[in-house]
Amino acid sequence: MELSRDELIRAVSGQMPEKRWKHTLGVMESAVLLAQKYGADPVKADLAAILHDVAKYWPVSEMEAVIRDNGLNEELLQHDKQLWHSEVGAFVAKRDYGIDDEEIINAIRWHTSGRVGMSLLDKVVCLADYIEPGRDFPGVNHIREQAEHSLEEGLITGFDSTISLLISQRRVIYPLTMLSRNDLIAHL
Repeated sequence: MELSRDELIRAVSGQMPEKRWKHTLGVMESAVLLAQKYGADPVKADLAAILHDVAKYWPVSEMEAVIRDNGLNEELLQHDKQLWHSEVGAFVAKRDYGIDDEEIINAIRWHTSGRVGMSLLDKVVCLADYIEPGRDFPGVNHIREQAEHSLEEGLITGFDSTISLLISQRRVIYPLTMLSRNDLIAHL
């Protein structure tokens, strides 16, 4: 049973702190604008943005259980817990919110890491997550500038920013993020 947009907003906003919901509202706005600019479906972009962080504030043990108990990508469990919510969120969007459009599910699943062969909607939601108006981190304005001209250039700049931060903090880089970045560069 698919919920109406208003029901979905009520259900999702209740699962996160107000600050994160404000972020989600910004991602919704940015995703729709990017979709309109680059030819993706703005309704799908909006739905994926509403749900992209639905599991972000779930307890780590609960996210781990969902991944293990439902045959999801267990490789994620060897990497930063910040990556887990996208996989769990994609599963929950289908199971709990009746979203059966694989394009929307995939945009939720890949919004943190990207993937090789990203769809237009994947790119829109991932980039919207980087550039939403509430984001304030070193380099975000450069990512926004790149997004004005190219989804791919915006994403490459975003991935470069994430990878540089992880390197500066001596943290592990999820291999798919590197592969996603390289794939975008190869297709420019």
